[in-house]
Amino acid sequence: MSTVRKPASGRRRNGPPRDEATPELVPRAKRESAIARALLHPVRSLPLAFLLVILAGSALLMLPFARTDPGTDAGLAPLFTAVSAVCVTGLVTVDTATFWTPFGHVVILGLIQVGGFGIMTLATLLALVVRKNLGLRGQLVAQSETHTLNFGDVRSVLFRVARIMFTVEGATAVVLSIRFWLAYDQNPGVALWHGVFHAVSAFNNAGFALYSDSLMGFAEDPWIIVPVCLAVIAGGLGFPVIIQLFKGIRLKDWTVHLRLTVFGTLLLLVVGFVAFAAFEWNRPETLGPLSTGGKVLGAFAGSVFPRTAGFNSIDYGAASSDTLMTTDILMFIGGGSAGTAGGIKITTFFVLGFAIWNEIRGREQVTIAHRSISPTVQRQALTVALLGVAAVIGGTMLLLMLTDYSLEKVLFEAISAFGTVGVSTGITYNLPAGAQWVLMVLMFTGRLGSVTLASALALSSHPRLFRLPEERPIIG
Repeated sequence: MSTVRKPASGRRRNGPPRDEATPELVPRAKRESAIARALLHPVRSLPLAFLLVILAGSALLMLPFARTDPGTDAGLAPLFTAVSAVCVTGLVTVDTATFWTPFGHVVILGLIQVGGFGIMTLATLLALVVRKNLGLRGQLVAQSETHTLNFGDVRSVLFRVARIMFTVEGATAVVLSIRFWLAYDQNPGVALWHGVFHAVSAFNNAGFALYSDSLMGFAEDPWIIVPVCLAVIAGGLGFPVIIQLFKGIRLKDWTVHLRLTVFGTLLLLVVGFVAFAAFEWNRPETLGPLSTGGKVLGAFAGSVFPRTAGFNSIDYGAASSDTLMTTDILMFIGGGSAGTAGGIKITTFFVLGFAIWNEIRGREQVTIAHRSISPTVQRQALTVALLGVAAVIGGTMLLLMLTDYSLEKVLFEAISAFGTVGVSTGITYNLPAGAQWVLMVLMFTGRLGSVTLASALALSSHPRLFRLPEERPIIG
């Protein structure tokens, strides 16, 4: 009696195994899924999304009716302006007030709004993605450190950011519009448009202005300067910090991130104010001719605007070298994380500061407000800061090779671009095409580099299951 043998598992009765029958299908599917994962990865999708918006904005600004003189050769101005607007920087190679038509101004305003809204929401969502990739213990710690970013908050992030953004912009626009209307004899329509434009530009730390001299014409007007400065500070704090402040959390319950951002911002504002006033108080080219109130207001603006706002109420081309160096430092540090400000971020700077302080005191563990900071966070902060230094040094060297300007002015320009500040000593208008490309790369890198780099470092963190033998190279 014969028996029928069953086919082996995974094989057909007639033919090779399934994987062998279609040897090329499986690798192709794997390749397609790998490509899809690469394109959809949040760290990679962020720069791609911003690049697409920049290209679309550049195309709109290239239209003849976007310029007041369609017959002139725009050169790189549309692309440069689009990069500067989406990266909320404010550096320009042409006069925004006179070169672009009202249509061009609307396009610029739209790019600023998209850039600011996008960086706040995407940075916040990336924080959620990073936290979700942590282990259970890490997730619980992260949740306690970010009361506003719970597991179910992803759907509401967009609406919360939009509500905060439009509330601050709306309040600022109302004050500015009324002031433009009543004090500067602008008709209601023009006053409203100028109020809205500068409010959006201020909250998003963009620094674009509809006046050829930025805000220098309003240097002694507190009803213009103060609302703009407050909007700049609010946008630079970051979405998680604003939410926690609105919730009225008691000081003793503040998270480390909230403490570093708020107290760090206050400290830098005070230091910037004192330094700016000390260096420029009696200088005839800047604060000297102003009244006492105007000098105080100018020093306050001088400490706020370098925090990546891009406006200026004095001529930085006439500022002292001491002021320029102070401004360089403030621009490089920047503002809060998940906000519209640029730079290496306040938290990065102060985490490194506390690490140095604890090392000097001989402590192995870095502590801030009775909380320990993990070595991973310290390494990420060090990486972001050093790569920022490398970007500024590289950009400065390229600008020195491509232009004839002094190191002081070129360094100022490079830091302003990397920190997405937009303040300039006036050399941006005269830069050659090669130097403009360098600034565009710096703006794009500075705007998205710190966010994507920090997220990539956190997402790619994998603890080793073994330890290698230690050595101690000589330091110092």
